[in-house]
Amino acid sequence: MIKKNSKTFDPNKAKSELIDKKKTLMNYMFQKSSGQLEKTSNIKNIKKDIARLKTLIAKNIGEKNA
Repeated sequence: MIKKNSKTFDPNKAKSELIDKKKTLMNYMFQKSSGQLEKTSNIKNIKKDIARLKTLIAKNIGEKNA
């Protein structure tokens, strides 16, 4: 997970991590639909991670524009 320190924030790294999290979420959804996923709480946690990353990216873009 990317740290919240905006001085060392790399938007390209954050975007690549966001893509990885989305792929993981899709895999979890497929596993859930086929009945293979044992920990359904993983879906909730990945969704929260995605929201955190999107917030950090948006915040960083806003700081650059201000």
